[in-house]
Amino acid sequence: MSWVNEVTEDQVELAVELVKRGLDERKLRSKLGPYWKELVEVAKARLRAKDKFSRQDLWMDLEGLRYATHEIVARYRAKRLANFGVKSIADVSCGIGIQLIFYAMKVERAYGIDIDPVKIEFARRNAEKYRVSNIEFINGDSLSEETIRRIDAEVVFSDPARPPEAPERTLEGLLPSPLRVYEAYRSKVNAFIFDLPPQMRREKVPWSGEFEYIDLFGAINRLTFYFEPLARAERSAVTLPKGARLESNPDLENIVEWTEKPGQYLYEIPQSIDYADLINELFHAVEGEMKMLLREKRRVLATGDDEIRSDYFKRVYSVVAVLPFHPVRINDFLRREGFGRATLRISLPDREYWRFRRKVEAGLNGERRAFVFQLGRKAIIAEEL
Repeated sequence: MSWVNEVTEDQVELAVELVKRGLDERKLRSKLGPYWKELVEVAKARLRAKDKFSRQDLWMDLEGLRYATHEIVARYRAKRLANFGVKSIADVSCGIGIQLIFYAMKVERAYGIDIDPVKIEFARRNAEKYRVSNIEFINGDSLSEETIRRIDAEVVFSDPARPPEAPERTLEGLLPSPLRVYEAYRSKVNAFIFDLPPQMRREKVPWSGEFEYIDLFGAINRLTFYFEPLARAERSAVTLPKGARLESNPDLENIVEWTEKPGQYLYEIPQSIDYADLINELFHAVEGEMKMLLREKRRVLATGDDEIRSDYFKRVYSVVAVLPFHPVRINDFLRREGFGRATLRISLPDREYWRFRRKVEAGLNGERRAFVFQLGRKAIIAEEL
């Protein structure tokens, strides 16, 4: 039995209020009792989770919050699973249970497995919060013969832990390794779904299936690999919460052209589309003429003279000016044109970035907001449409 079984919802709610008030350790210990440290961590996790989940009363610690699937992503993937008619699923590393719970909403039977007794109790309580009752929770090693015998599911899902110290993302370095999960359950299930690091090279994955890259609120969030029975394409990209989806099509003519000169507009391409190598598919999907302008690790831009609107874009900008890439020149222009804020979309080392930013923002006073991009020795000044 873990400490979670010794505390109540009322105690957590009290801890939330005490943390909000900024009480010191002595007062927290006095008011919360022997499990004050654990209660305070749950309280802090709840306060930080307000933008991740629709509920404010979930059970989690800070580690559980960090690795938990965002509710928007969990809901999307559960809906996708339901479209294949899957009736049962096992999550073999369920953590605090968010993805498991949303899968369970769409199937008849679900299993949640975690070796950590605290995490499995968190998941159990969170299922109750969402009023989901068709999950069998198992506190144990998902790769043990005893656990494997208990599972009767069509699909196995695994979102393995990613050790931060790993120099390169490999299947062997994930915990539990998808390779071991596959070997353990391959004779019992029809398909697998694995969450993988988005930076992992696709050739490292030895199976046939679909690599689905998910963007959430403009940033890469997930790479989900679906085995062939659940695959819809070789590669895909999804932008959430918009729900725009793009799939690979090897039969398309390559129409991507590059330019070194920005047009009247910039089209910011989501990382998911770039990671999935779907730039050509994007050019076919949107209506209007555009060319590639910039492709960096953190930003990808196309440009053109048409005001193209598309859910596939992260943002669309109107180009205001092209200047020498020098902070004083940029600042002079922004002050003269009445810009009060500048958002830098450039890649510089931290120390240089903040020095450059201070010079660009010095003395700005106005209502307009500028976005500053670097293109070689030029700065592109733009406004978001």
